[in-house]
Amino acid sequence: MDKERPLFILAGNGPYENRGCEAIVRGTTKILREYFRDPRFVCLSHFDSDNQYRKQCQAETDPNIVHQAVNKLRKREVIRRFWKPSTWTHLYQRYFNPDVLKYWTYEKIYPHLDEAKAVLSIGGDNYGIASKYPTIFTNLDDVVLEKRKKLVLWGASVGPFNAIPEFELSMSSHLKSVSGIFARESSTIEYLKTIGVVNNVYPVADPAFLLDPIKPPHIEDKVPIETGAIGLNLSPLMGYYVTGGDQKKWTQIAAKIITDVMKKTEMPVYLIPHVIISGSNDYEFMQNAVSLMEDKFKKSVTIVPAFSAAEQKWIISQMDIFAGARTHSTIAALSTGVPTLSLAYSIKALGINRDIFGDESYVLRSDNLNALSVAERVISISENATTIRRLLDDKIPDMRNLALRAGEHLQMLIDI
Repeated sequence: MDKERPLFILAGNGPYENRGCEAIVRGTTKILREYFRDPRFVCLSHFDSDNQYRKQCQAETDPNIVHQAVNKLRKREVIRRFWKPSTWTHLYQRYFNPDVLKYWTYEKIYPHLDEAKAVLSIGGDNYGIASKYPTIFTNLDDVVLEKRKKLVLWGASVGPFNAIPEFELSMSSHLKSVSGIFARESSTIEYLKTIGVVNNVYPVADPAFLLDPIKPPHIEDKVPIETGAIGLNLSPLMGYYVTGGDQKKWTQIAAKIITDVMKKTEMPVYLIPHVIISGSNDYEFMQNAVSLMEDKFKKSVTIVPAFSAAEQKWIISQMDIFAGARTHSTIAALSTGVPTLSLAYSIKALGINRDIFGDESYVLRSDNLNALSVAERVISISENATTIRRLLDDKIPDMRNLALRAGEHLQMLIDI
């Protein structure tokens, strides 16, 4: 225990293989270092496997971050350990006594709770999936609040939950109970007002706006970056919103998007993955899309391999124009002054764009997303690139300051 150095628990995040999750951590530690003296961090995150957890621990570059894994009932492990009494106990609790199971899920938080200044729920999207009650995250809140610790939804988008009125009512009550909701965009703030959640809401910006880009070593040998290029990020996740989950059809549409953008702009295209998690891997998805393209177009496409969040941000910053499905890929572009088209399926992209541009001129919603619409919007952004860059030069410093202000709000909450 080091009483001289405050401890913060950053909980609820995914693995760094989601570069957005890494960007949130890096931005958050930067904010907290600005407002607190030499802080320490415990990251309690959700991993898909023990191996994924070990790799992240080994690859961590910040010596003040300690990683812990949330306990999970994984299907593969349940089958492998089916004969163990503990497996049967956890299965019983999951279906018949979930309130007890939550303490097992988050048991690794307890050794750190007494010392922690606050617990920050840092996933960003944890409360943004409108069709699913976020039990795994409300359980985290309950565990922390029962110990009378400050619990902040940090840089979060929330809702909307209005498709299910009982669900919305329950979430309204729960959200009023947390210490603070640090909302990263105005759409969330507007929605929370409609369900009566006002007094504990603080406007901030996503901490990833503060991530510093880092040029990858020897990038010229690995992926030479041409001038006048377009960066594209297309994700398998977007297929759930464009084709109702028909990944084959979505892959075909993605191939046509890439082809049409190349035809209409005559610019080199870089396909830039931002999530490389098994089952939701941008790199594999875009590789499959390229395999469906005509050979003459394949030659002019570069698929960027996996780099760290900061390195990926540097690569994105070298693009003349960017269009992205992953929110944090677009934040990487916008925060480095790159004219950007956000391919949106939730309120977060809408709110972020409104906060920067004042409207949704540079957003393409999933229900209107096809090869022609993407290509046309990219052309429009290209034609207005100079004006957009001026707007970004003017507005991004404000967004960075708004992200930093989260530390000020947290300081105030801790002192109450």
